[in-house]
Amino acid sequence: MVTKRRVETMEENRAKLIMAARKAFAEKGFAAASMDELTASVGLTRGALYHNFGDKKGLLAAVVAQIDAEMAQRAKDEASHASDDWEKLLAEGVAYIKMALDPEVRRIVLLDGPAFLGDPAQWPGQISCLDATRQTVKKMLDCGVLKAVDADAAAHMLNSAAMNAAIWIAASNEPEKALPKIIAVFTQLASGLRNPAPHCTA
Repeated sequence: MVTKRRVETMEENRAKLIMAARKAFAEKGFAAASMDELTASVGLTRGALYHNFGDKKGLLAAVVAQIDAEMAQRAKDEASHASDDWEKLLAEGVAYIKMALDPEVRRIVLLDGPAFLGDPAQWPGQISCLDATRQTVKKMLDCGVLKAVDADAAAHMLNSAAMNAAIWIAASNEPEKALPKIIAVFTQLASGLRNPAPHCTA
């Protein structure tokens, strides 16, 4: 039987490894990060890493999930001042794209994440964001804020556009110059869904 203290120790070890991995992956990149150095930095062994995450890629997935969740919350917080659902949805997308300038986000989530974990649309955090976007889109469709489009298709378009815009910024040689260009295009693309004469505000 697993004791309460053992469970707490396992959770502490998991948190330590994720913290150390965030630092190592941000500084050196996933491929170059040494698992021996990473585990030793928090007084653990490779065995603890394998026990908690299966392998190095499993650790990356846990790190990406943590940062991606933080990004989603940051986007919501930055969009909280918006006056309605449409402005909030647009502000969240723009806020997400802007996070591509964050060195940790750029290296771990936008560059190494897709390279080693595959399609971001299949990540748990992105699936959760898609569900939230879909619900917001359905609400705005009911109110006539958006043109008559398929809710699922619109949600996929909006989420994938924001993610791919952020990836484009991350891969750019001049991200600061590229940022306003891609935000302008994202805003124009998204605005094409909006009904110029909505029945009600959402």
